[in-house]
Amino acid sequence: MRKILVPIRGDGKGDNVIAHAAALARRMKVHVEISRCRPRPKDLMPFGVSIPKVMQKQMLAQFDNLADQEGIGLREQVTALCKAFNLDMSNVSEGKTATAEYTEEAGRQVDVIRHHGRLASVIAVAQPDKDLNLGTNTLKAALFHTARPVLMCPLQDNPPDVIGKNITIAWNGSLEATRAVAMSKSIISQADNITILSAGAEPNTPSVEDLVEYLFHWGVNAKVEMFKPSRIVAKDLLALSKKLGADLLVMGAYGDSHEREVLFGGNTQYIVDHANMPVILVH
Repeated sequence: MRKILVPIRGDGKGDNVIAHAAALARRMKVHVEISRCRPRPKDLMPFGVSIPKVMQKQMLAQFDNLADQEGIGLREQVTALCKAFNLDMSNVSEGKTATAEYTEEAGRQVDVIRHHGRLASVIAVAQPDKDLNLGTNTLKAALFHTARPVLMCPLQDNPPDVIGKNITIAWNGSLEATRAVAMSKSIISQADNITILSAGAEPNTPSVEDLVEYLFHWGVNAKVEMFKPSRIVAKDLLALSKKLGADLLVMGAYGDSHEREVLFGGNTQYIVDHANMPVILVH
């Protein structure tokens, strides 16, 4: 594990996500890239409205100036946050301490995530706000356009100081769960406590015992917590994680399509909507 990407865009959720990323970075001694998605002036122009060219030019210049001012403010804010969260902005990470940098790229959020996220070890994003319909596209872009683990950060008044010390793993033998374990290897292998949560594996897939053996070959001794599932398995996973004092849940995401889960409900969508703890999601 080398880099955590934190895409931000001045929507007020960046502070909380940076706090979560810093908690994981300090434990893993890795680099945090805080990348601002700078809006392009042309993307802010009213669509389908006829505007004289002179006015268009003035509006574009004004939008560009506003983006500059916002960027200055964000850079200052990020610098202050990195200092508060003990992220060193003076050096590139050499695996000895947690470091950070601030970058900017003009374009759509999905394009910025696609560019910077595919070579990140983890992408940290805010938990979507379903009431205000904010953050869903950012989570989708990270999950479906990068093939990387996504750390979903719930909004918390007091973000955790440590992430990755006590981990629960949701296991059903699915392809998504398998990817989640394999792609989170560096985090799992450094945890002090690992508990596998399972209501049983899918037919003809690796069992819980198989996963315990697999982790043992990494030098990881995992415990197993079997449970009888209720109607909402995701609710059981969150309740058991809380009972065990876990600071991170690792799980596969959207075995069914995102659209189907949004319309008809599903375990991943329940986690996205209701999680009150950091969750690593892998599609």
